[in-house]
Amino acid sequence: QVQLVESGGGLVQAGGSLRLSCAASGLTFSFYAMGWFRQAPGKEREFVAAISWGAKRTNYADSVKGRFTISRDNSKNTVSLQMSSLKPEDTALYFCAADYYGLGSPLIHEYRYWGQGTQVTVSS
Repeated sequence: QVQLVESGGGLVQAGGSLRLSCAASGLTFSFYAMGWFRQAPGKEREFVAAISWGAKRTNYADSVKGRFTISRDNSKNTVSLQMSSLKPEDTALYFCAADYYGLGSPLIHEYRYWGQGTQVTVSS
């Protein structure tokens, strides 16, 4: 049974930082691209960042480029999202997702497995 469990969310002031982590189990982690997506209340889920299965490619939404960094540790089956210079518009439920042999697609339907999400709230 595949499980993706996010952690690290919380309440932070604008300009602050948070580091999200996603622990994967039940799959051969190194074979999967990993992505982060987010969904704010009343809005559709949107792409944030992704890293390819071989960790050679990363992809970011324009809204987070230069502020967020995605990384993975295949020895620990984890993917992280370092978020800096946070803005109130970054407030959302953040999900990690896995895409078999993916290259870091921003497309939701490419991702087969999803976590339950971790809440990030940025106050102004």
